[in-house]
Amino acid sequence: MELFEFSNQTLMILGGFFWVAVFLWVWALIDIFRLSRNSHESPAPWLLLIILFPILGSILFFQIGKRRMKESKRTFDPKFNQD
Repeated sequence: MELFEFSNQTLMILGGFFWVAVFLWVWALIDIFRLSRNSHESPAPWLLLIILFPILGSILFFQIGKRRMKESKRTFDPKFNQD
């Protein structure tokens, strides 16, 4: 008798949740790097959160971080001397 016995249906459901979690994790990482180019906000805290807590970090990033990174846009404003 094994410690944990799962039916094939249970294993398929758990496998589906696993692949959804991996997809969210990869999507969040790609989004962080894509948005960090145009944002003043540092991506380091979001990367740390997503790496330590993949599912929770990804959900929090999509709910909070993505909006914040879009709102803090980097602008090009050179200050040249006009002598």
